[in-house]
Amino acid sequence: MERKYKISILGGTGDLGSGLAKRLITANYKILIGSRKIDTAKDAADSLGNSVQGMLNKDAAKHGDIVILTVPFSNQTTIIEECFHELQEKILIDTTVPLMPPKVGTVQLPPSHSAVVSGQEILGNQVRVVSAFQNISAELLNSEQQIDCDVLVCGNSKEAREIVIEIINDIGMKGWHGGQLANSTAAEALTSVLISINRHHKINHSGIKITGVDH
Repeated sequence: MERKYKISILGGTGDLGSGLAKRLITANYKILIGSRKIDTAKDAADSLGNSVQGMLNKDAAKHGDIVILTVPFSNQTTIIEECFHELQEKILIDTTVPLMPPKVGTVQLPPSHSAVVSGQEILGNQVRVVSAFQNISAELLNSEQQIDCDVLVCGNSKEAREIVIEIINDIGMKGWHGGQLANSTAAEALTSVLISINRHHKINHSGIKITGVDH
């Protein structure tokens, strides 16, 4: 029987975090919502149902089997450093995209060339950091629509990538091995490309699909 992990979502009160929470709850995962403010976390958890718990980010990171980070780029380093000890020996799914307003439609990568790689460098090798969900619309995740998009999954641990892909497939999307964590640069940069596509073609939820595969 497939194991249903307890998944903590740091920054789970935002649009991306709440959207992922809804999809994971539907797939019968146990969800913990983390926030910098306990009242905000509990309110968000209550809105998702009685089975969801709200707590401070550090506590959520401590009690989850797998942790998802869903905060803006400007808050990524702060949250990672705050939860450093609680994240050790775990899988961290980092969804961070280095968007820098107001030019979010222009690729602006950090000095490390990848926000997620920067997070791995802070946490060290005892945390298996996996990059995913950079190219999925938060609005779409929060809707009732089926999501016809693929997800690129990058990470230095193949085993961790496999676990994350299983979760992605379980919530109705298709996950693909994207190689080592350094390749997260491509997924992070692609978000700005998709934003530009949305603007130019007046659409809301452009995404990616992997072709050339016999389904």
